[in-house]
Amino acid sequence: MGIGELFVLAVGLSMDAFAVSVCKGLSLGKINKKHMAIAGLWFGGFQALMPLIGYLLGSFFTEYITKYAHWIAFVLLCFIGGNMIKEAFGEEEKLDNSMTAKSMFLLAVATSIDALAVGVTFAFLDVSIVPAVSFIGVITFVCSGIGVKIGSIFGTKYKSKAELCGGVILIGIKIVLDGLGIL
Repeated sequence: MGIGELFVLAVGLSMDAFAVSVCKGLSLGKINKKHMAIAGLWFGGFQALMPLIGYLLGSFFTEYITKYAHWIAFVLLCFIGGNMIKEAFGEEEKLDNSMTAKSMFLLAVATSIDALAVGVTFAFLDVSIVPAVSFIGVITFVCSGIGVKIGSIFGTKYKSKAELCGGVILIGIKIVLDGLGIL
């Protein structure tokens, strides 16, 4: 997987965290760099951790399901992308202005579940996992910090569009990887 594909994947995965960060920024009202850093660290950290966990789990089972890896990757990426598209048209999430560890932990886990499945997919591909998860974490850190700032300025007007974009990107990844012969 090249840097271009990884970048597109990282941006797609970060869209849930971005959307939640926008809402968090709206609920906070006036923000500072600390708010942006807290959101970035929680969301970016979990977006890096979850694919690593998924990769380790997938690597453990690789020998049992290698001949089905292509289809597993296809189903996982389509499921994740489809779910994000569905969420884009769903009910608005209600967020409060709490930046406590408990609140941020729950949000970070909820926004990174799809990254766990991507990590399983990485186990079937030729992916250098440490640089890949680091890149995903950094991109999500940046997107989350920017999301908090945007939320404090513009509100939740664009939340569903961000989730829709993320879902389309993840499904597009599968098409691109297929076209390049990677999957």
